[in-house]
Amino acid sequence: MKNESQEQTNHAVRYDKFGGTEVLYIAETPMPEVGSDKVLVRIKAAGINPGETSIRLGKLEHMFKSTLPTGQGSDFAGTITAIGDQVKDFKIGDEVIGFSNNRNAQAEYIAVGQDQLVIKPEQMTWEQAGGLFVAGTTAYAGVDVLSLSPGDVVIISGAAGGVGSIAVQIAKNLGVEVIGFASEANHEWLKKHGVIPVTYGEDNLKAVQEVLDGRTPSALFDVSGNGYVKLGIDLGIPKERINTIIDFEAASTYSVNTAGNSAGASAAVMEKLTKMIDEGKLEILVAGSYPLAEVKAAYDDLASKHTHGKIVLIP
Repeated sequence: MKNESQEQTNHAVRYDKFGGTEVLYIAETPMPEVGSDKVLVRIKAAGINPGETSIRLGKLEHMFKSTLPTGQGSDFAGTITAIGDQVKDFKIGDEVIGFSNNRNAQAEYIAVGQDQLVIKPEQMTWEQAGGLFVAGTTAYAGVDVLSLSPGDVVIISGAAGGVGSIAVQIAKNLGVEVIGFASEANHEWLKKHGVIPVTYGEDNLKAVQEVLDGRTPSALFDVSGNGYVKLGIDLGIPKERINTIIDFEAASTYSVNTAGNSAGASAAVMEKLTKMIDEGKLEILVAGSYPLAEVKAAYDDLASKHTHGKIVLIP
């Protein structure tokens, strides 16, 4: 193994029991082992996501079993500091964006397979790159399943959040009309990206019908829950062209799609996203960053559900 790493320990986010942010702490753990087909990455930024909160609260044990104690985090970006003998696609010093399947990306170091990495575009900041994987691949898969074509009209809820802000841009790149639900404070950003903004509230059906002006929309991507699946049904959208990544009860009731991160979680999709970024067709929004040691505050911020873009941790 080729190695430029000098550290002997790795600080990482951990928790020993299910619960809120109070169960989180920073632990000193052994350095990850780098097998012959893996690389070691010094993490510069790591994303946080709502799904991690649900896992930590024990709400998703039927889908994602936990072995306690455990860590957190899937998406990260950093610099390669060591490579296994069989690694051919990357070298020490490469700046990369990656993902982990082991809930251990909120840390200083991580070891992953070379098929879990892509090269970071030069124009991306570390914060943008560190928050790309989960939100980006979720947005890509969530839009892709809707089979959009030029001339279609798609409604996207949570249009200014981590997933939604990427989804609206991917949809616009396909030549469709995008209507995005967001707070009024985020309307200007949506307009700049060619999205028709709608303020969410007590009567979302009436609000979007005013924008549609008698038209029937083609598809709906629900990022935020809170009745948007039923909204799509009420608007006459075919169930096969409705997708939710959060409202699984409604998905079961109305038999709509639930394509998200698991459907898009691959380096191939990451390559497509980074190509869009290289071509200036995709902007990754960062709502804020926190030091790794302030992980509790970062998740409290995320829980407010009013962030414009991604929140990341800086080890």
